[in-house]
Amino acid sequence: MSEHRRKPPQGRGRRAQQPPQAPQGRRAAPPNQATSRAYGAGPDRMTPGPPGGYAGHRSGGGDETLVGAPRPGGRAEARRAAQRGGRRRAASAGAAAGAAVGGRAAARQRARTMQHEGTKRFIDYPRSGKYGWRRWTPSWKQWLGTFVGFCALMLGLAGVAYAMVEVPDVKNVDATSESNVYYWSDGSRMVDHGTGKNRQVITFEEIPETMKDAVISAENETFYEDSGISPGGIARAAFRMATGGQTQSGSTITQQYVKNTYLNQDQTLTRKAKELLISIKVDAQMEKQDILAGYLNTAYYGRGAYGIQAASQAYYGKNAEELDRSEAAFMASLLNGPNLHDPAGGEAQAVSPAQAPEKNRARAEKRWSWILKRQVETGEIPASERQELLAKKFPDPKEPERASSLEGQIGYLVELANNDVLNDPDSTLTKKQLDDGGYQIYTTFDKKKVQALEKTVQKVRKDNLKPDKREEDKFVQFGGASVRPEDGAIMAVYGGTSATEHFRSNAGRTGAGVGSTFKPYVMAAALENGIRDPDLGEDQGPEDRIEVSPKTVYDGDSKIKLLDYAGETWLNGDGEPQYTPNEGDTDYEEITLREAMKVSANTPFIQLAMDVGLEEVKEAALDAGVSERGLMENPTPAFALGISSPTAVEMANGYATFANSGLQNDTYAVKEVKDGSKRVYQHNPGQKRAFDPSTADTVTDMLVDVVKDGTGTAVMDYMGRRPVAGKTGTTDGNKQAWFTGYTPQLSTSIGMWRSDPANPKFLEMYGTAGKPTIHGASFPAEIWGSYMGKALEGKEQLPFPEAPPITAEEYCAHGACPTESPEPSPSPSESNPTPSPSVPTTPSPSVTPSPTGSCDKWWGCDDEGTTTGPGGGQDGGANQGTNGGADQGTTEGTDQGTTGGDDGGIFGGPDNDTRGRIQEE
Repeated sequence: MSEHRRKPPQGRGRRAQQPPQAPQGRRAAPPNQATSRAYGAGPDRMTPGPPGGYAGHRSGGGDETLVGAPRPGGRAEARRAAQRGGRRRAASAGAAAGAAVGGRAAARQRARTMQHEGTKRFIDYPRSGKYGWRRWTPSWKQWLGTFVGFCALMLGLAGVAYAMVEVPDVKNVDATSESNVYYWSDGSRMVDHGTGKNRQVITFEEIPETMKDAVISAENETFYEDSGISPGGIARAAFRMATGGQTQSGSTITQQYVKNTYLNQDQTLTRKAKELLISIKVDAQMEKQDILAGYLNTAYYGRGAYGIQAASQAYYGKNAEELDRSEAAFMASLLNGPNLHDPAGGEAQAVSPAQAPEKNRARAEKRWSWILKRQVETGEIPASERQELLAKKFPDPKEPERASSLEGQIGYLVELANNDVLNDPDSTLTKKQLDDGGYQIYTTFDKKKVQALEKTVQKVRKDNLKPDKREEDKFVQFGGASVRPEDGAIMAVYGGTSATEHFRSNAGRTGAGVGSTFKPYVMAAALENGIRDPDLGEDQGPEDRIEVSPKTVYDGDSKIKLLDYAGETWLNGDGEPQYTPNEGDTDYEEITLREAMKVSANTPFIQLAMDVGLEEVKEAALDAGVSERGLMENPTPAFALGISSPTAVEMANGYATFANSGLQNDTYAVKEVKDGSKRVYQHNPGQKRAFDPSTADTVTDMLVDVVKDGTGTAVMDYMGRRPVAGKTGTTDGNKQAWFTGYTPQLSTSIGMWRSDPANPKFLEMYGTAGKPTIHGASFPAEIWGSYMGKALEGKEQLPFPEAPPITAEEYCAHGACPTESPEPSPSPSESNPTPSPSVPTTPSPSVTPSPTGSCDKWWGCDDEGTTTGPGGGQDGGANQGTNGGADQGTTEGTDQGTTGGDDGGIFGGPDNDTRGRIQEE
């Protein structure tokens, strides 16, 4: 039976003894799970095997055993157990398979989450672990971080901008550009002019405390404590601008100063940002008091005034330092809008009904009262003081004046003042500095005299000239100047109809010859040097020369041959003798120099100049005050008769030297120049001895005779009994006419000519004003007398120094002594003047020299020549009266020393004077 015994299947045993295999496929469960299901949960179902795992194995039938564990129940039990375990494994495997299929997406998500949690991002955005809208919504930490980062970025940018921005140089900005302010001799304001604005910068100390208090209380109470900016104010202003609301400043005084000085008035965020940065730097670099002074000096106050000094003058006609508290409060109110607070209506009232004067006044009073209240609140003033100021009412400013301009004579005065400063060797100011402006220029010009001279010329022009009816009245020009003899100060000029119409001043270089008004320089040269001895050489010293005096006799006939000093005929450039005519071709025969001066005879003076020496005559003119540019470079004989063209200023100054007994002063027009409170220029007065007092006083004595009973008597109709010395002058061809004269206090020269601006040539004045001829005794003398009477009104009638006695022996030049000595002319102390010979009044032919160009200190350059000739200086006229005294050589004649009587005006008429008067027609 043994061979028929059933044997166990081959391989089962081998499989039973092999270790258990890992589950295969998706339905396989983890080994621990399968083992638990096979043996149950209790200790009787599972026997631990050796370390490292279970020792059991699963047979082909599905049963599992543990290695080394007993197998209770035999084979059948094991089979049943295996069957039960198989069913459980099948169910468990099915569930596991389902779970595996349904949870693959979740598993992948869990895997990614585990990966992310292991590698956290620096900026967790979009947010991990969040879904939907929460994934894209930043956390509070992210919001806070962003804000902090933004603030840090802005601070960094601000720091960079602050480091890069520079405070502009205040000297290079328009806000500090200033005009020059010119003042009259009495210190009153004349005009502001220049390339800059109407502004005069003053120092912090010169600004009154009342103005500082008012501005700080109204504009920036914390000015002295703040850092220069107002963040809150800037934020409000920026918000209003960004939202299109009404613009608002909200700035500190520092910010307003920066805006006025370095920036513009644009209401933009860019400008505000610049303002903020520069303000911080300015506050760090500048003292508070400098910032406040800068603000008050640059702010606009209306009426064209920039800065508190110009504004104070515009509204109250006083300097800023003189403003009281009430006036200062009003001035501070203007900073809130000048055109809305000017009681006169502001500058735009014509186009804006809101700026009507009554509305502006109401706003101004309200703002003024509020500023006083603010000063009480800030502790600047007690409440009682405010009540007192309110009781005194609103401090009304003066009516606005017409804008300053260069019209009328002002432009000529400004030009004259500028040239004075620029040409003074002691001045360090340059033209660029003057053009940049900011200076206070104190001139010598007397306002009343300037106005009187202008009105006098205007009256003569209006009463006599009819250019719309007479061709000869067209292009008539007048020029004049007054100089103070004691120091050379220019008191007045007349430059033309208006500086804005007639651009070149007629008181300056015009090219107009001065005619016989030049003869006093010839006489001064003769008195100083004497004449040369005909028997000696050409170059003679003082010991060789012959002394002359007003009694020296010359041949006074017309058209006599001109001689050199030795008595030989003088030949002109073409080798021909020169014949010089007297006015009207009059023969005076032998005549003293005193008489020749009175009747303005030409031949004695041209011969006198030849005897003295033309260079000596030129030197005398230069010593008196005439410039080199006004004289011929190489004088010819006609030089003695005024063919040169000194200016009216120079002629007035030359005669002022005679009035000052030979002491000469250079003319000046500016006393001092200030830059704020600092003096940058001052005229240094200085005199020099031009002539011996005896020379100057003798010339004055001779010129007194010209006015008393010579060609200049017309001026006495205006001067009364006031002592006057002067000389008429008329050039050849009746093209220029002059009267130059003086009193001890004032020397004045007046000229008249015709000149078409489109043609520089001078025109004849025959027929002008309906007169046959125009001479120095006509309109120039009338203007001179009328003006000088007004200019010296109320002034003491000072006498001239008495002329020294004549010590020179009587001398007959070139054998000119007559068979009977001419009656000597009296000095002012003598009572019986001698009669003058009759002089016809027909014009003489003209001789036209070559024109010469010239420049001068005051008026620049021109290249107009003169048109005078050798005979152009004659001013003589007829002696229309008779000597009423029976004994002409005594003091017993009737009315011989008077010049009274009705002569019918300066152009002739019945001469009721018993002695008569020489008229120059």
